[in-house]
Amino acid sequence: MQSFKSKLFQNENNMRDVKDILDEAQESMDMAIMYLDEALAHIRAGKADIRLLDGIRVDSYGSMVPINNVAAVTTPDARSIAIKPWDKSMFRVIEKAIIDSSLGIMPENKIIRIGIPPLTEERRKQLAKQCKGEGETAKVSVRNARRDAIDALKKSVKDGLAEDAQKGGEEKLQKIHDKFIKQIDDMLAAKDKEIMTV
Repeated sequence: MQSFKSKLFQNENNMRDVKDILDEAQESMDMAIMYLDEALAHIRAGKADIRLLDGIRVDSYGSMVPINNVAAVTTPDARSIAIKPWDKSMFRVIEKAIIDSSLGIMPENKIIRIGIPPLTEERRKQLAKQCKGEGETAKVSVRNARRDAIDALKKSVKDGLAEDAQKGGEEKLQKIHDKFIKQIDDMLAAKDKEIMTV
């Protein structure tokens, strides 16, 4: 018969296993949230956001670098992004990179200024649908993380984890899952409001 001390030690190990599994699931869910935040930032909602330029690279002395490495990038108002190159020779290079990008906006000259045109009703609906798709991708990642964690907990039972520790782990996991799904819904609602605000 096992001594109380060895049972206690085994329970501590089991609890650590549950904690590790929950931590891994939470980390996967955090990554889904970060992905969604990044994806939503690059969806143009009729409002100027310097993160729209994150994917655009320019050639600076033989290296492809983000625009903010060679220029001051600001949003002087809600409808425009101002780009002021530190080196005047970069002006045309930046302008060409913006024109060649998938942004679909033409820069205006002097300092590079990008006017963000108002969105049409149809375009707003397209963007809202795109956001919903990105949100669904994030939710699938969160659900997959929960499923993987449940599988890991079930496998741990076969390896000696107490069933009540597994059940407790699954309950905690469900709460973590629900928190992340709500966070995704809140992010989507905020982005939807931003897109639909005229």
